[in-house]
Amino acid sequence: MKKTALLNGEVITVNSKNEVFEACLIEGNKIAAVGTTEEIKKYISASTEVIDLHGRSVLPGFIDAHMHLFLYGNTLMHLDCKNPAINSIEELKDKLADIVQNTKNGQVIRVFGFNELMVKEQRYPTIEELDELTQEHPIVITRTCGHIGIVNSTALKIAKIDSNTPSPKGGTIEKDKNGKFTGRLIENAFLEFNQNVTYRNEELFNALMKAQEQLFAYGITSVHDAGGFDENSFRIMQIASNNKQLKARVYALIGSLNDCENFTKNMLATGVMTNTGNDFFKIGPAKLFTDGSSTGPTIATREPYTSDGTNYGYLQYTEEELYSIFSPAHRNGYQITVHAQGDRAIEQYLSVIENILNEFPRDDHRHRVEHLGVCPPDLQEKAKALNVIPILNPSFPYEFGESYIRNYGERTNYMYAASDLLNEGIIIAAGSDAPITTVNPLVGIYTAVTRLTRQNTAFGQQQKVSLMDAIRMYTYNGAYASFDEDSKGSIETGKLADLVILNTSILDSQMEDLLEVKVDSTILNGEIVYTKKFEEWRVGSK
Repeated sequence: MKKTALLNGEVITVNSKNEVFEACLIEGNKIAAVGTTEEIKKYISASTEVIDLHGRSVLPGFIDAHMHLFLYGNTLMHLDCKNPAINSIEELKDKLADIVQNTKNGQVIRVFGFNELMVKEQRYPTIEELDELTQEHPIVITRTCGHIGIVNSTALKIAKIDSNTPSPKGGTIEKDKNGKFTGRLIENAFLEFNQNVTYRNEELFNALMKAQEQLFAYGITSVHDAGGFDENSFRIMQIASNNKQLKARVYALIGSLNDCENFTKNMLATGVMTNTGNDFFKIGPAKLFTDGSSTGPTIATREPYTSDGTNYGYLQYTEEELYSIFSPAHRNGYQITVHAQGDRAIEQYLSVIENILNEFPRDDHRHRVEHLGVCPPDLQEKAKALNVIPILNPSFPYEFGESYIRNYGERTNYMYAASDLLNEGIIIAAGSDAPITTVNPLVGIYTAVTRLTRQNTAFGQQQKVSLMDAIRMYTYNGAYASFDEDSKGSIETGKLADLVILNTSILDSQMEDLLEVKVDSTILNGEIVYTKKFEEWRVGSK
């Protein structure tokens, strides 16, 4: 059996005592020993590969507890307004004009990551501007939040949206004061529209492979996929995992970005259960969307937005409707979760969980809530009482903090309230929600410990956490949220050898320097799946 010894480093175990050692030993795909360098040297034989870490940190492989593999992969294959940054609508139009010239008629042109607050004009492109670019191609621009789209007339025709089409419940097909389409589709209007511009199987597979490359480069060995596009993308993800093409470990939430309610109901009807699968692919919780985007802004709040005294956001379901879907799922043993950003949506969901548990008590259910954006003390206490696991997005304030301050005012003091929740004794995990924000866990860790935005604006400073707590959110707690804490999430004897090796000592780094910390190597199941500088540390076999 292959053995690898990692010596002279900073092995951050994330065990129950947060112990830090110098070295560890891998045998096959498991951690065989952890201890001092001298202790681990005793296990070295002639065939053992030895890695001298020279003081670098080794952590458990990062677990992104909420991201969208297919959507993220597609941002890497199509025009992404974030990378490199597009700074004006004119610049966007120029790039689109080039794409039109090189795209076959009828093929969908996709753009991701647009943010009207980050372009010079401080607005969305108009439908007229997009129509001037092409009448032969559907253009679909997805806003950075993923909940709002801007499309041209050709795209509207494909979706059979005309002047008589009503806005769906929980969404808006936007028109101007003269009754003309603006091209903006908000919430359910955009999610329903997307069912008409689906992806080819080849596109979906390539998106997975592109996403996986980036996961490994950022030290991510496990992901909780929060929803692809439809049943077909779910199937392709399973096939890729079974064929060992998708090597990252996946906990697949039962939900989708398009027609989520029917997808979830159909999956539940098949009887496929939470935790069905293996170490590489498992079925996760049943998921629904209860409100909208924190940056849209379209989240459901108890008080109106600070930026708009008439706006309370979108609530997608009544409490009775949520109960009717989740009660049988809970009774049948499923883990359940929702996308809930605003305090009105969070309150509604927690009330549903409370009613379900009162009627049908169940130990260790580990029901989750994705995002838990605006969560004041009364809802924190309720989450604790119900043993709900919040999946926070620490990097959201880094990218969107200024818009949050403008839209929610003092409520930002308990947005993604990591410190308050930890003080309540609640286990919280962290996810990027990529491609909504960067998939890089170190940006999330930086923001969790500093609560500073990209512009260095202080954001809810009382919610800062320690570096070790931030690391735990991206490792052990992510494993706990998927019932996997006995097999991964910490560096302990007998656990899976999923590790990330950094380019420095993270514990000796200044908090303001965390953004400069990089991943040098990623080890998954005992094998190196990404390496940047690894060769220069290899001592060789001993």
